Amino acid sequence: MADIFAWLFSFFVLIGLIVLNVYQLMCLADLEFDYINPYDSASRINKVVLPEYITVGVLLCFYVVTGHWIMSLFCLPYLYYNVRLYRQGKHLVDVTEIFNLLPWEKKQRPFKLFYVIFMLFLSLFWLIYTSLDDQDN
Repeated sequence: MADIFAWLFSFFVLIGLIVLNVYQLMCLADLEFDYINPYDSASRINKVVLPEYITVGVLLCFYVVTGHWIMSLFCLPYLYYNVRLYRQGKHLVDVTEIFNLLPWEKKQRPFKLFYVIFMLFLSLFWLIYTSLDDQDN
């Protein structure tokens, strides 16, 4: 039963990561269609970047502690990419360069979103598999 709760926690954390990524994409789309000024868009995106990175790190540690090695291996590339961006100083959106970097930012966020959705489907599969396995016992 504890495994089911672990997968449920993982499921809801991944839903939270999807919400953060969609929020960033919406801010970029609003900027592109000129519904919001660059300063507001950059500040909104920058407010959720570090919580996203921390959440991925916590999720990886959670997978390692609970013994879900395969899912922790799937978390590693996403976390590595985030750490690399952070160490290079490219994790925050610069207000003065936001229009120059808009195409790159709009390509980066959907890749991250689809990767988190892939991990969500894996988590959902393991949740269903674990619940059916517990039901048999």
